[in-house]
Amino acid sequence: MLNRPRVALVHDYLTQLGGAERVALELTRAFPGAPLYTSVYSPDRTYPEFGDVDVRTSPLDRVPLFRHRHRAAFPLLAPTFSAMHVDADVVVCSSSGWAHGVRTRAPKIVYCHAVARWLSQPDRYLGDEETVRTRASRAGLTVATPLLRRWDARAARSATRYLTNSAVTRDAVREHYDIDATVVHPPVPALDVPARPLPGLVPGFLLVVSRLLPYKQVDVACSALAALPHERLLVVGHGPEHDRLRALAPSNVTFRDHLDDGELRWCYEEASALVALSYEDFGLSVLEAAAAGRPVVALRAGGYLETVVDGTTGTFVDAPVPAAVAAAITQLRARSWDAAAIREHAAGFAPERFREQLRAAVAEVS
Repeated sequence: MLNRPRVALVHDYLTQLGGAERVALELTRAFPGAPLYTSVYSPDRTYPEFGDVDVRTSPLDRVPLFRHRHRAAFPLLAPTFSAMHVDADVVVCSSSGWAHGVRTRAPKIVYCHAVARWLSQPDRYLGDEETVRTRASRAGLTVATPLLRRWDARAARSATRYLTNSAVTRDAVREHYDIDATVVHPPVPALDVPARPLPGLVPGFLLVVSRLLPYKQVDVACSALAALPHERLLVVGHGPEHDRLRALAPSNVTFRDHLDDGELRWCYEEASALVALSYEDFGLSVLEAAAAGRPVVALRAGGYLETVVDGTTGTFVDAPVPAAVAAAITQLRARSWDAAAIREHAAGFAPERFREQLRAAVAEVS
């Protein structure tokens, strides 16, 4: 029997709950026992399952500030990954702009969630709040951009093979790096723990599951509810927009954060529909809702074009403006939805399929 290649995994940082972190976790399941290299790791802020993984951090992890605010380490991330040498037979990098810069003599597969946003979408990366901190960060990024662009291009060219989470990201990889990539859709994580109800909430609410960041456009969903006083919206997530959103939201909007998987499962199962208005390179939440048989109101853009089937798993809204969102919600409510068909669509993004595709890619390069 041939020996299996020694695989090592690399991820940008483990400091939050998000789609990229879920994919990194799924990679550890595709390659059990593989070490996972990262810049900083905050166990209390990301998925607890990483506690069973051999996580190996960079020297940046010794600075508590970076473990809780990874963007504060921005000027140091490129040199940190350039100094990180990984010994393995194959290295798989889960990257949104940094991990692909790791050094290795082995074949390197990059699973790209997004082309480096600090170059392609700096306002989205830094946030659009006009604060002293963001203005200073934007000025620093402007100065560093030429060097970072060259570093990023070299890092991309060092890959043996590029995989992307969506056609949107594949096209960006072609545009920025002149590299032809293969689309491998991320898996829908199974919320296989018992559902745990949230006290005080009555089933039938609309649901938003999102980090509370400006580009997520949760404020649009909240404003749409002002025109729908008979509806209720539950926003699940946390982030710097938390206080602003609470201040502008009408009384039929409720906020919850830091839910465990059992509570999140209950939210999906007891919601009437999900509302997703951010421009996403992929966007897992619409498929998590689909796995529970729930339809979605989604922005007609980005990765949602690959994950939402108009009229079958949800309905699209053409512009992220409150009036259009309210109309789309009304349209969704006016028709019935086949929960079995919605679940069947989500099954096409099963974790087993993702693992098989990644293992096949590793076998090809090794």
